[in-house]
Amino acid sequence: MDLATVSSPTRNKSIIASAVAAVALGALPSAAFAEIELGAGFAVTGFVDTSIYYNDADDLGTVAGVDQVEMDFLYAGSNGVSAQVDLEYNDVEGTFVEQAIINYQFNEQFSMKAGRFLSYSGFEAEEPTGLYQYSGSGYAPFFYGYYQQGISAAYKGDLFGFTASIVNSAFDPLERDASTPGYELGASLTPLDGLTAKLFYIVNRYDNESDEDEIINFWTSYVIGGLTLAGEYNTADYAGGGSGDGFLLMANYATGNWGFTFRYSDFEIENAAGLTTVEDSAITLSPSYKVGKNLLIVAEYRYDDYGGDSDSNSIALEALFTF
Repeated sequence: MDLATVSSPTRNKSIIASAVAAVALGALPSAAFAEIELGAGFAVTGFVDTSIYYNDADDLGTVAGVDQVEMDFLYAGSNGVSAQVDLEYNDVEGTFVEQAIINYQFNEQFSMKAGRFLSYSGFEAEEPTGLYQYSGSGYAPFFYGYYQQGISAAYKGDLFGFTASIVNSAFDPLERDASTPGYELGASLTPLDGLTAKLFYIVNRYDNESDEDEIINFWTSYVIGGLTLAGEYNTADYAGGGSGDGFLLMANYATGNWGFTFRYSDFEIENAAGLTTVEDSAITLSPSYKVGKNLLIVAEYRYDDYGGDSDSNSIALEALFTF
């Protein structure tokens, strides 16, 4: 990973746009997903995400508008074969194909897929529909895999699960050169009701086969009643000699239509000379309210300390409509 070209966005919202993702993340009061049937075996689901945002360290002042729109087209074929195509618009990249997947379900536990798909790694979701708050931690570009092209297998049992992917690049969804593939291995454990632990190992390779990124991502969560507790730890060695580590702690409490999230995140990235190139410690406070079945309102205050004398305060108000 070229540390000179990777930035750490205050907001990482550009992993899974589905009801399954929201449920897996815990008791967050979220707007409801419901597949809209378009024909025999053909359905669509999606969301519209809008917000108003202010950061006292930006020169942009207050910004407002549509952040992201997504439509996911699902087709259930025969004999366990299905397909999915996700179309996304966001305010940075415009409109593009986010995912395009052919899936084969061998049985209830084991499946394989091929195409362009999102990495399994990371506690925090890529899409706003899977987040407990408005913003991501900011460290996902350094420690999570991204959208990838390749082939993947997944097994999910009652106690243990695994995932394995071979991809052209762990971070570049448009990479078509398969001569130096990377890979991602994951294992999950659910020993108790409400308790989940997942471990991922990611290797991203370049044209020089001896030059690679190597990342370990571990997270665990525990859900009891309306309370969700989570922790995550990441460590990485990057191509060219850089390294990084980071962690987050999160608590979310949901009751009725209300929810509240507290999160603390911290990470540091160093170059080959051992000099810090990016660092951030952030505290996030985020209440939310579900308006009916399809609309979620999320507010957020966030404080970031970037080291030295650099810091920022930001506030946001988000409206997330799902269908």
